[in-house]
Formats: sequence, structure tokens, C-alpha cells
Amino acid sequence: MPDAIGCEQVSSAVDALNDKGLQWLQEMIEFESVQGNEMEMQDYTKQVMTDIGLSPEFREVPDSLMDDPEYSHNENEVSYKGRYNLVDQWGRDEGHSVIIQSHMDVIPGGEWEEAFTPRFDGEYVYGRGATDDKGQIVMMLLALAALKDLGFDPGGRIETQFVIEEEVGGNGALALIRQGCTADAVIIGEGSLLNVFPANRGAIWFKLITYGKSLHMGRRNEGENAIEKMMEAISHILEYEKKLIADSQNYPLFERYEAPVQICIGMINAGNWPSMVPDECIMEGGVGFLPNKQMPQIKQELEDAILQTDDEWLKSHYKLTFDKLHNDAYASDPNHPVVTGLNQAAIECGIDSEIFGWNVSCDARLYAKLAGLTTMVFGPGTIADAHAAGEKVEWAQVMQAAKALALALSRWCE
Repeated sequence: MPDAIGCEQVSSAVDALNDKGLQWLQEMIEFESVQGNEMEMQDYTKQVMTDIGLSPEFREVPDSLMDDPEYSHNENEVSYKGRYNLVDQWGRDEGHSVIIQSHMDVIPGGEWEEAFTPRFDGEYVYGRGATDDKGQIVMMLLALAALKDLGFDPGGRIETQFVIEEEVGGNGALALIRQGCTADAVIIGEGSLLNVFPANRGAIWFKLITYGKSLHMGRRNEGENAIEKMMEAISHILEYEKKLIADSQNYPLFERYEAPVQICIGMINAGNWPSMVPDECIMEGGVGFLPNKQMPQIKQELEDAILQTDDEWLKSHYKLTFDKLHNDAYASDPNHPVVTGLNQAAIECGIDSEIFGWNVSCDARLYAKLAGLTTMVFGPGTIADAHAAGEKVEWAQVMQAAKALALALSRWCE
């Protein structure tokens, strides 16, 4: 092996793996690895990692994780018995270290009947997980396989983590963090369009219930309509959104976004008869926020917004809770050598890559906020394709990303 690996060597090594990588991605898409059904995907990926010369192992996720204050509860919770994270450690403990991480779980196919039937049209690979996040897994496998083929011997440690339950809030990553994983930096694979994101927007889901007084529609004015109370509450929540956006304008690393944060009114349910004044209305939504706001602050500001109402009934007849997704915002040092090194490697590999903040939330914030690690997001594809019917990733981008990642890893762990 030469003293240092260059872009040309990495590019040739990754190009030689093109057909194999394309096969990996299409075969991974065939696994319907939704929450609780990840094992076949994990077994397959473990075998691929073994075949390229790594020594992966399954890491147990204890059911006691559900009691962790940072655990993301959801409606489809199942036991972790027989469900694992997949971890490999390559190299040695002295020297520089880095974690590269991606997630194996995907959202359901929904009405997209061909979601788990992969298709390659010569440019794009189609299928659930193509961008989110199996294309990222293949990017990492290609980078590692290329380094293995080049005879690279890390002077530090490259830890690969393929986790479960990112789509429901990051419980797989949380388990590894609670088990003590650490490194000089973390690279999370997500669809960044090959940019490097050392900062992410946060997101918190909320549930608001407004209560009324039920009566027949003929005596409507003597009752209190829970739907109308919800309409009043929503009007103040959307006023709060304007302030939230104003407070976030031109925040470092997020300057390019006209509206870097938002509030989504996602679901509403109320009433059981057209001629009956409803006595309860339930609405669920989400708030996006930048690192200039802390999660407790967002919770309080949302409640304060509701209490801006002049409706005295509403002030004492509502319930606001935050029991589901709670992803904090974070910002790592954009000048950290892994951040700038990954960006430079991308540029040398012919990628028009930039360093800025991502107005999306993912597992990255857990490593940054809970483990205190410099964390960034990088990968092929765009979030616009994630979760969509017709989800796809440009295969050339997967190959480009693998080259940049391999070059960056070889330099950091030289």
C-alpha cells in the first residue's frame, strides 16, 4: 500500500465495485424492513460486511431502553427481543476515530404497490429505502470495501453502525449511545445531495386536546364547540410560527433558508354526529426549530401562544402534551477537521459540496447532544425523495459519495 491513498486510487477501487454495489442496494430494497421486521435486512447486511473483510456483530437493544427519558415512544412499539443494531470496529484504539452510521428501517410502502420491488432505469434506483436509508448503507459499504481492496490499514478506528428505529425517533442510536459508543467525530448517512451538514434543525411533535360542552345543534349557542376552540388555538399557534421564523432568520449555517423552521398541523379528529356540538377535538402536529431554541423553550412558547387567546373557556379547557417524537436541534463546529476534510474530499472527487445546516432532523442530534460528539450528515440523494411514492436515488451519486467517504476516512484514520 502506498503511503497515502489519493482520489484516483479510491475512484478506481469504488468503480470496480459498481455492479456489486448496485446488486446490494436492489437486494436490500426487497427487504420490507419496517419497524419490528428488520432481521432479514440485518442478516443480509452482516453477510455483506463479512464478505468484504469486516467483523460485524449484533448489539442487543434492551427493552429497558423504553424507560429512558430520551426514548421516542410510538404507536407500534414492540419488544426488542431478536432485534439488534449491527456494529463493526475496524482498526485500533490509538489514533483518530470516527463513527459512520446509517439506519436499516424504512417506513411502510403505503399505497405504493411496488415499494419493495427495486427497479434500475440506468440512472436511478427506485424502491422504498433507496434514499432513506439503504442508499446510504451501500455508500458506506462501498467506501469500506474499496479501502479493504486497496489494502488500507487504519491507524485509528472506523466504527460502522447500522441501526434500527431511526424512523420513529432514533431508538437504535440511543441504545448504542447509552452503551458507551464514542469517537472523535460521527458521519451520519442521509440524503444531503452530497453536501456536508454539521448542524440540523430540531423537531418535536405535540398533541393538543380542546374540550367543549356537548349539546344538540338546536341549542348550539348554549354549548361550547371543541372544534371552534381548536380553530381559535390553531390561529394563535400559526401566529407563533411567524415569530419562530423571525427568530430563526440568518442563524449561522441556516442563512440560505427563507423559512428554516415551521409548524405543521398534521391531524385533527373530532365529533361523532353532524347535529351534535362536539365536546372534544384532538389535533397532532409538529414544530421545527433551530439550535437557537432549546426543546423546553419550544414547549413553553407553544403553550404561551395558546394562552394568548381572549377565549376564557379555552384557557382552562385544553391539554397540551409532547409524548412522541422529540428531536433536539444541534450545531457542531463547521471547522472541525472531519467536517472540512469530508467536504474537501468530496470536492476533490468532483462533487460540488458545501458546508451548511440541514433543515431536517435525524439521528445526528443524539450523537451531538447526548454523547457530545462532533456530528455531520452526508450522503447521496435528497430528502425530497425520502418517504415518497416513487422514492429513488441517483446511482452515480451513491458512487460519488462512496469515493468521497473512502478518501476522507483514509485521511482521517491514516
